[in-house]
Amino acid sequence: MASSAVSIADDVAAGRAKPGEVLAEHVTRHRDSHGVLNALVQPRHTAACAEAVRLESLMRENVVHLPLAGVPVSVKECFGVAGLVTSLGIPSRRHEIDGADASIVTRLREVGAIIVGKGNVPQAMYLHETDNPVWGRTNHPFDAARGPGGSSGGDAALVAAGVVPLAVGTDLAGSIRQPAHACGIAGFLPRSTVLGDGGAFDTVPHLTVVRPRAGFLAREVDDLTRCLEAVAGGPDVVAEPRPGGAMSSGSPANDSASGLRVAWWDDAGPLEPSPAVQRAVREAVDGLTRAGVETVRLDGRLATEAAWLHLALLSADGGDDIRRLFAGTRPMPSVALLMRLAGLPKWLRPLLAAASQAVGGGIEAIALRATGPHRGAAFAELCDRRLDFATRFAVAVSGYDAIVCPVSALPALRHGTAARLVLAAAPCLLANLLDLPAGTVPVTRVRPEEEVGRGHSRDRVVQSAAATDRDSRGLPVGVQVVGVPDRLLATDTLRPEWRVLEVMRLIERGLNRHQESGVE
Repeated sequence: MASSAVSIADDVAAGRAKPGEVLAEHVTRHRDSHGVLNALVQPRHTAACAEAVRLESLMRENVVHLPLAGVPVSVKECFGVAGLVTSLGIPSRRHEIDGADASIVTRLREVGAIIVGKGNVPQAMYLHETDNPVWGRTNHPFDAARGPGGSSGGDAALVAAGVVPLAVGTDLAGSIRQPAHACGIAGFLPRSTVLGDGGAFDTVPHLTVVRPRAGFLAREVDDLTRCLEAVAGGPDVVAEPRPGGAMSSGSPANDSASGLRVAWWDDAGPLEPSPAVQRAVREAVDGLTRAGVETVRLDGRLATEAAWLHLALLSADGGDDIRRLFAGTRPMPSVALLMRLAGLPKWLRPLLAAASQAVGGGIEAIALRATGPHRGAAFAELCDRRLDFATRFAVAVSGYDAIVCPVSALPALRHGTAARLVLAAAPCLLANLLDLPAGTVPVTRVRPEEEVGRGHSRDRVVQSAAATDRDSRGLPVGVQVVGVPDRLLATDTLRPEWRVLEVMRLIERGLNRHQESGVE
């Protein structure tokens, strides 16, 4: 079992390990797995080795406390790392060399992390499928017939395979949480006021009402917490108390959940969730109940409304921002398909929706009607709908500390299916629409009897979902924890983030205790 980020940093700080030794282990893991995984597509091991030597010298002098000392970290390809390339998987950009580090990369270096390179992304970061003509296809670490998700898929695969203990991604439509769920690891997305986009390349500069956010991927919730403390605060951050009395730095979390109230639902939006997805939510909720948390089931249809509204906002420019990235280069077919759909004019959409529905495309018909170009007054109306929804949602979840719900309707997708199964990640979009902190924690794996269960359907999306369920036994399934608006206090505190992380930790530790007791 690969070491956690916390254990590596603590061992380096205590002199029990050296950064160079930790890096050498990472290089070995990368070398052994890269042929199958193809996830760390821009390694920088020579430069990282020199940085590890400098860090060892600094640690010998014992000058500062570095909370991520010696931790190997991969970063998503969209973040600048001096001397590497930000291609976004587009051939015409393959020589776009980064002149400087992105702000989050700079911060990671300041707190002792060793940047080992860049993880692969989908082309233009436009799909939940990590494949592009520049770096090739990234495979799922446990099933080469499937992908790790996206768009932070390369980094999620690296963490799940034990190549790195910690990675940095971005999330505009589930792009951290969806691959974390698919790969069986933890992921976390703080509010935009905490890290912003971390200095990532902006693929949607004209989209201001909702924005991409930087966040983290790790195997354990404590690693996410350590990273957030290190990057969002200073090297010697003194953190505020977490719920239950635990301090967010330097002391173990208190498992007492007295007073916490958590809402939950197992709806997954337009697409019915796989049996394992529903079971994962129930098991997470059962674990919270055993820990003393009050859990209340709510109607998840609000999240479905949020998903359609968020997709409408994302497609409101007709795909113009993404189209500009290609500058005459032809996008790969799956990306081209989504770009064409995004650009379809409003007058044509009802006609195509009716035709799609007639041949069994019911879900696609709803999507055609709900998305597409919205400019001027039509876009202003979308923004008004978002504000109205935010008010109604705040009332619906008032009095709760967090929400537990699915991350995706499906386990990891087969290669080549993400364009049809975009709506699988609909449960993620609520947090993006309202700028809520959210995270993913692994809960279970698909059982053999859970590979079937969808009734016969003419709907092509449902058929693709059924094909995804087949032969999915053993694949990871996670749940999502989302913050709620009435708990979003002053913007100069991380309390909302700690609250979500604490619920994630309670789920993680409760399930671990349950498994150790021999209960399945």
